[in-house]
Amino acid sequence: MVKPIVKDIFFLGQKSEPATKADLQVGRDLQDTLNANRAGCVGMAANMIGVKKNIIIVNMGLLDVVMFNPVIIAKSEPYDTEEGCLSLTGVRPCIRYQNIEVEYCDFNWKKQKIRLEGWTAQICQHEIDHCNGVII
Repeated sequence: MVKPIVKDIFFLGQKSEPATKADLQVGRDLQDTLNANRAGCVGMAANMIGVKKNIIIVNMGLLDVVMFNPVIIAKSEPYDTEEGCLSLTGVRPCIRYQNIEVEYCDFNWKKQKIRLEGWTAQICQHEIDHCNGVII
């Protein structure tokens, strides 16, 4: 189901709770909401649709990947950049890492590990920040 985008900074600034198997529908809602906002969005976190759970979706080019309880376990090559967000107005400066490695659970609740670089790594870092209550 397509959900409205949350713009409440107080809500977005709160740390998300761990996701459970009962939250699989939130992943599907993120898929639907990202599709509805595709023109101006490449990733989302559950708190952006009003759910304070550690769930994100990242566009990886040809497909969108939903990650439950994603954690960055390695990062290298920091760089300065600017980012925008559907939940915020304008762009803001931030530091990102060119290369990251992320562990997460998929829709089958199986542990996955993925290495990301460049733009996809940047999107993933932005969304994980959302889950941690970090607002760019």
